[in-house]
Amino acid sequence: MKFGVLGTGAVGKALAGKLVLLGHDVVMGTRGTDNESLQTWITRSGYPIRLGSFADAAVHGELLISCTVGASSVEAIRSCAKSDLAGKILIDVSNPLDLSKGMQAVTLTICNNDSLGETIQREFPELRVVKALNTCNSEVMGSPDRVPGDHDLFIAGNDSGAKEQVCDLLRSFGWRSFLDLGDITAARGTEALMLIWLRLLGKFGNTNFNYKIVRAEQESKS
Repeated sequence: MKFGVLGTGAVGKALAGKLVLLGHDVVMGTRGTDNESLQTWITRSGYPIRLGSFADAAVHGELLISCTVGASSVEAIRSCAKSDLAGKILIDVSNPLDLSKGMQAVTLTICNNDSLGETIQREFPELRVVKALNTCNSEVMGSPDRVPGDHDLFIAGNDSGAKEQVCDLLRSFGWRSFLDLGDITAARGTEALMLIWLRLLGKFGNTNFNYKIVRAEQESKS
């Protein structure tokens, strides 16, 4: 399958690398294709990944992944032609974090009655936006077995078929447990989880952790 990955940071690299290892065809979209460190990473990795603009990635991808810095996500997608977005699934992995005051004072730039996932869906109604993978580290995204035992991945989006397709893809990554939280407004909650995720990072000192929701068994009705 052809993928367009918008973003070339740690998350973009981890997801693009995983997709290539699974046999997919990947174009990574970036602001500047003359990025020397990025070219070095591709050469050293041996991955057959091609670099292009965000628009190039959108043209190429049958399925798109948005993993730019949250503040730049909408701008990156705006640079793509609407005709190249129409009907496509976009997995929104980004979080609207303001890190300017340090890790202990992180805030959300969009919160409470809105979210980045909703903003993208609202501005680009031609896309089928699915919020996923934004509540764990980039290495765990592509290799969930870094965290022992069962743990959960949250999914949100307006299109049930798109969510099913995303879950099928992520099963190939190794994910087993999905919690569908409903429509894209649920991104308000999953994005806000990053505030506690960052505190957990500070406490544990590493990124090999994730969430697991534990429920009591429902009592049978007599």
